[in-house]
Amino acid sequence: MISPKKAQRYWDQFLAWLPPGAQHPAGYYEAFSFGTTRASTSLITPLVLSGVKTATGSLLWAYEAEGRRPPAAGDYNIVTDGEEPVCVILDTEIRVLPYNEVDAAFAWDGGEEDRTLESWRRIYWDYIVLECARLGREPTLKIPLVCERFHVIYREPLLTE
Repeated sequence: MISPKKAQRYWDQFLAWLPPGAQHPAGYYEAFSFGTTRASTSLITPLVLSGVKTATGSLLWAYEAEGRRPPAAGDYNIVTDGEEPVCVILDTEIRVLPYNEVDAAFAWDGGEEDRTLESWRRIYWDYIVLECARLGREPTLKIPLVCERFHVIYREPLLTE
């Protein structure tokens, strides 16, 4: 997990990179890594950095349980490899959909495995089961997913202090 201090340093570095006169975003939504394990993070992060993965999903119930608002279009996020920041992404579209209504286009943009809806459903069902166990909730095919589309807008290494 990345320290808040390191995330802020990366955010400040991103802001300094913006062209003179450019509007500076007020802040970032969160710093996070893709994946539920170190192994899955190491597989997914390169997909984000290469532009293959431009969509992701999360459980609406998790945000509710944590008392946080879900992400919104226009939010900036810092993506990490688990320890170091690797890029800043901008959320371009957010839709809340039941798991069983997510379509093949979203699965393709998710970028993982063979990019089919079938593999997406398998991957996300495993994630849903884990998250529901953590939240003390029962998984269902109608579980509301926050479906995010994003693109990488900054991808430089963190400068040393």
